[in-house]
Formats: sequence, C-alpha cells, structure tokens
Amino acid sequence: MARPEKVAVVEEIRTKLADSDAAILTEYRGLTVTELAALRGALRPAATEYKVFKNTLARRAADEAGLPELSELLAGPTAIAFVRGDAVAAAKAIREFGRTAPALVVKGGLLGTRILTPADVEALAAVEPREVLLARLAGGFQAPLVKAAGLFQAFTRNFAYGLKAYVDQRAAADPAETPEAPAPTESAPEAAPDVPADVEPTTAEAPVEPEAAAEDAPEASAPESEAPEA
Repeated sequence: MARPEKVAVVEEIRTKLADSDAAILTEYRGLTVTELAALRGALRPAATEYKVFKNTLARRAADEAGLPELSELLAGPTAIAFVRGDAVAAAKAIREFGRTAPALVVKGGLLGTRILTPADVEALAAVEPREVLLARLAGGFQAPLVKAAGLFQAFTRNFAYGLKAYVDQRAAADPAETPEAPAPTESAPEAAPDVPADVEPTTAEAPVEPEAAAEDAPEASAPESEAPEA
C-alpha cells in the first residue's frame, strides 16, 4: 500500500501538469543550492515554478495524467519547471541561466499536450518577445488600412477626372446639348410708321409721265447757219 506522503506528491505533480500551460524538464546535477535559488528567482517573473521530485513519483504522475511519453524523459536527477503563462519567456530564462551555469541541461518538456524535445525548447527560446510580435501584428493590420485609404483617395480623384472627360466627350459629340453663348445681334432699322391707306401723302409729288414732259418742254430753235460771203 502506498504511503500517504507519496500519494500526496503524485497528486501534486499531476495537478501541476494539468494546470500548467507548459513544463520544461531539466537536469540539475552539479548545480549548487545557491544556483538553484538563483534559477528559481530568474523563473519567477515568467510565472514559472521550479521544483525537484523523485523520478518514480513523477513518472507515476505522468502516467496518471495520460502522458506516458513524458515518463521517458524522467531519468536521472530531474527538476520540472511548471509554466503558467508565457512558455517563451520561461524558455528564454532557462537558456540565459544555462549560459552561466553549464550544469543546467534541458531534457525536453511539454507544451499543452505536445511533448517537446530539447531542440523544441531551444526554438521556443529563440522566439521574439511578445511585445515585438504584437507590434508587428499591429503594423500588419495598419498597412492595409493605409493602403486602402490611398486607394480610396485615388478612386475619388480618378472618378472626378473620368466624370469631367465624360462631360467633355458628350459636349463634343452633341454640341446642341451644351449651352452656347448668345450671338451678338445687329440693330435693325426702325420701321416706318404705318400710314392709313385713304390718306394721300402731302409731301410726295405725283410722278411725271415722260411724254407729257416732252410736250411741255419748249422747242429749241436751231441756230441759223450763216452762209459764207462770196
């Protein structure tokens, strides 16, 4: 029969695995107590708890959690970093600490339900910080908006040009549709006042017949020719 203390430890490990967003398994052999304390302090800002368990109890907890692949990584002195938050930040912290403490060796891990190899943990540590990724994402959203605004301005400008060209084309095709400036008008002579038909003009004289004029005219006497004296 299992001792209550061991049952409690197995339950603790299983619960932490279920509640964590990720877990990173490391070998801590060769690390001093001071270095272990420093590592825990470096992981604390990443919402990560670093604890050492006996492998037999950890393997039992992994099997109960339905993670038999994780049991294969629990060989030799092993400590588990339970991540409740950004797994990238935890991986970066472990990588940075390992550069000054070579005794810290990454054995693998767990991300959700996926088993991670040491290369996978290294790839997580190489991911850019969350703030940088969010800034890039915001820039990716902003670029199409700026492009759309430019396209809208170009559309309105081209529409205005197209409308003007259409009006000019219609005017050239059918001049009657376009208003023309009124042509200058010449001043017409004033019409003579109407004279009643039964009133004879007082100033106008009746025309003279040519024959009558010839009869009334006196006959011109022809000059008599004087004969030359002999």
